[in-house]
Amino acid sequence: MYYVYILKSETSGLWYTGTTNDLRKRLSLHNKKQSTWTKGGVPWTLIYYEASLSKEDAFAREIYLKTGMGKRYLKNRLKCFLTLTG
Repeated sequence: MYYVYILKSETSGLWYTGTTNDLRKRLSLHNKKQSTWTKGGVPWTLIYYEASLSKEDAFAREIYLKTGMGKRYLKNRLKCFLTLTG
């Protein structure tokens, strides 16, 4: 199983999109500052993920979610979450 995930920085409010085959381990690595791109935003909270059977599908979905249309999709999909957390 491969996962596309969205993290939200509790300090800056920024989002990070990534792909992994071990979601719990990857979140732990982000929060231990062992990821170059996210070490400045610790702590990170998992706010969304999707599972795929293939690595290629997960990477394709990650690329899509980073586009303008993908970001609109996420904002619409997470509308209630975003309203609650501001």
